[in-house]
This record gives sequence, C-alpha cells and structure tokens, in this order.
Amino acid sequence: MTELTPVLAGTRILVTAQRRSDELAAALTRRGADVTVAPALGVVPSIDEETLLRRAREIIADPADTFVVTTGIGFRGLMDACETAGLYEALLANLESTRLVARGPKARGALQAVGLKADWVAESETSAEIVEFLLAEGVQGQRIAVQHHGAGDPHLEAMLVGGGAEIVPLEVYRWGPPADPAAVTDTALAVAAGGFDAVMFTSAPAAIAWLAELAEQGITEIVGDLVRSQRLLLAAVGPVTAEPLVNAGLLPVHPDRSRMGALVRLVILTLGDEAHSVPTPAGVLHVRAAAATLDHEVLALSPNGLAILRRLALHPGEVVSRDRLLEVLPGESSDPHTAEVAVARLRESLSPHPLVRTVIKRGYVLQTV
Repeated sequence: MTELTPVLAGTRILVTAQRRSDELAAALTRRGADVTVAPALGVVPSIDEETLLRRAREIIADPADTFVVTTGIGFRGLMDACETAGLYEALLANLESTRLVARGPKARGALQAVGLKADWVAESETSAEIVEFLLAEGVQGQRIAVQHHGAGDPHLEAMLVGGGAEIVPLEVYRWGPPADPAAVTDTALAVAAGGFDAVMFTSAPAAIAWLAELAEQGITEIVGDLVRSQRLLLAAVGPVTAEPLVNAGLLPVHPDRSRMGALVRLVILTLGDEAHSVPTPAGVLHVRAAAATLDHEVLALSPNGLAILRRLALHPGEVVSRDRLLEVLPGESSDPHTAEVAVARLRESLSPHPLVRTVIKRGYVLQTV
C-alpha cells in the first residue's frame, strides 16, 4: 500500500458530526491531521437511518407519483441525510419531475430552499387537508412517498392506503441534544481562540446548533474574523448543510458534489495548497493554528516561536519590526529585548535552516524563494 503524504500534518480539525464521524476522522488522520470530534447534536437512536436511505434509493430507482412533505425540518433532515450519503443530487433530480404536496408554508419553504416548487400546499397545515385533497383526486394504484419527522402519521397513511395507494414512508431521524455539551462549548471557545484550522459540518441542524453555541458564548464575530482572514476554514458536505453558515455570514466551502469523500478531498486540497504555504530555501512552510511544518514535518516550536513565525509568514518577504513582533507575543511586554529573545529561540528551533534574517535597524524577515 502506498504511504499517503501527510499534507495535513500540524493541522487541527474539528468535526461537528455524530453520524459517520469515525469515517471522517480516520480519513483526515491518515493525512496527518489532529482531529477532534465534538458532535453539536445527538441523533435519537430509535429512528432507523439505514431504512430511510434504503427507501430514498427505492424512490430514486422507481419514482413515486406523489411526494408528500409534512414538515420543513423533516424534509431538510431527509435531504441532509441524502447529502451525507451521496444521494442528494439523484433525489433532487427525481423530485423535480414528481408532484410535490406540502403541509403548510414551512414545508413549502423547505422545498423552495432546494429549488423545488410545491404543486399544492395545505394552508391549514393539517394532514387531514392533505388526505382530503388526495382522496378527492383519487389515489387508486398510485405510489405515494410520505416524509415524516419523528414518529410518523399513521392516520394519513392509513387513509391513503384505504383509498388504494401504495405508501413509501420516509421516517427521518430525530435530532436531540449533544451527548457532551461541555465538549461543544470547549471546542467552540478553542476555535475562537485560533486553536483549530478547520471546522467540518455534515448536517444543517448541526451547523445551526453550532452557530447557536457561538452566539451563546458571544464569539460569533471573533470566529467570523478568523474565517474572513482565512485563518479558519469552514467546510460543509453540500449546499443544504452550508446554508445556515452562509446565512450567518460565515462563508464555508463545499464540494461540487455532496459526497463525504469529496468533502475530505476538498479540505485536504484547501489546507494543503500553495495558498496556505510559504516557499522557503529549506522547503515549503505551513503555519497552522497550533503548529508549523516544513515540508510536512512538524517543527518543535514554543508558543512564542509560533507566534513570531506566523507574523513573519503573514506577508512573506516583508520586514517586521521588533515592536510589531511584540504585539503578537503572549503577555504585555513592551521591552524590545523580549522580541529579540523570542526570535533567537525561534532560530534555534529552526536550526539548521536560516529562515529568519535580521535587517539592521529595521527588524526581521522570513527568507523566501
């Protein structure tokens, strides 16, 4: 087996998902990343996601005559699950040519959010109105898919079956509170402190819950600044998952195709590309959230050394004065000698590579090629 290049060496990545988190973490770890899993939401285990996806595949292979959307959150959950499983585009294409019935404006809005238009809406937001409408038209011999959220709607299904329809129930899993709320809080604070290079999302509800945690801790703007300065990457599995982040102004990246593998590849390519590196005479330098690497080998740097190196690498080739370096060092020292000591120790850590050059009476510069 070919050994993978550790292009993510030194990176710290936060995974907010519960479903398939082990798979995500393993794929990233193989590339050298340090992965923390802190699910922003839990999944109620009584709902059978395997069955949900199997029935979604059945609908893709054999389209229903009518697709009933009973709740906005349930439909988003269905599309979210399909997005994670790589079925999103196929189901969306299928629904574009299927009659869509929505139970109320929230269900209609969920359809509109993915570019679909409801053919009929139950303005009373009741299942009874949907049953009355469909039975009045006649459902004998029709195949009707019914999306539920939670325990389902036995009355709706029984009435349609009684009218001669075949029902394909889609019972969407229910979201619950996170198993470890403290971990969600701790990792959110660590993100705001610049301790992670990327945060990954595989569900819109989890993204919403994570954003709520940022708001609760009063750190939304801080995280936004990190995203805008490209010190933090937010990565979503697809457009449905990305939407809450986009609405919050925290622009994420997402792959063209909603696939877990595509998400991993996107993160690897984004964090490992030249935009996040500095070419030096000793090799390619990456300055990460909590470490720095030279040709994917982690450098043994102190917090002060990492802070100095990050500032020098911010604008490679630019001379940075001692006063400017003092601004990024931990603590509140105003003694220029503190910066000189920090640079000297950084040079020792980088030895034998002379990457930091002194410019007489001006400051220091990172050597580049």
